[in-house]
Amino acid sequence: MIFVGIEVIGRVPSVLHTPLMSGANAIHGVVIIGAIIVMGKAETDNYLALILGFLAVILGTLNVVGGFVVTDRMLEMFSSKKNSKK
Repeated sequence: MIFVGIEVIGRVPSVLHTPLMSGANAIHGVVIIGAIIVMGKAETDNYLALILGFLAVILGTLNVVGGFVVTDRMLEMFSSKKNSKK
């Protein structure tokens, strides 16, 4: 799947990278919600489910925040620069 992902991403034109990143952010948001549900339904003595759910929430949150930061930077490249000297 890694190679398929590389091929798919490599063939996307640079104009479409920002919408692709936004779609990835939405997918990671679903992962976070799923991890929260798994942690809520897990037994208190099932440490494996709790640890994996916690890691999924943390890593999913990092991906969402990082994705929005990258998307914001990419959108700044296309915005018009305001002339500060008049």
